[in-house]
Amino acid sequence: MAQVQASCPHVKEIRKVAPSGEGCKECLEMGDTWVHLRECLICGHVGCCDSSKNKHATRHFHQTRHPVMQSFEPGENWKWCYVDEVFLQ
Repeated sequence: MAQVQASCPHVKEIRKVAPSGEGCKECLEMGDTWVHLRECLICGHVGCCDSSKNKHATRHFHQTRHPVMQSFEPGENWKWCYVDEVFLQ
C-alpha cells in the first residue's frame, strides 16, 4: 500500500504547466477511450490512468522519467510521485 506523504524530493521539479488537451492525448489520436485522466506536472501531458487499458500516463513516466502527476478529474486534488510511490498533499 502506498504511503501518504506531505512532500518528496521530486516536488521541486513541478512546474506551472498547461494541459496538453481535455482528454488522453494518445487515446484521442488512436480513437480509443479511457477511464480516468492524469496530468504530468512537469510538462502538462494528459494521459489515461492505470485502470484504462492503455495506461498512457504511466507510459509517459517510463518514457520521460517525469516523476509527478496529478489527477485530471474534476473535484480531485491529489498528486502521485511515480519514483517514490507516494501520494502527495
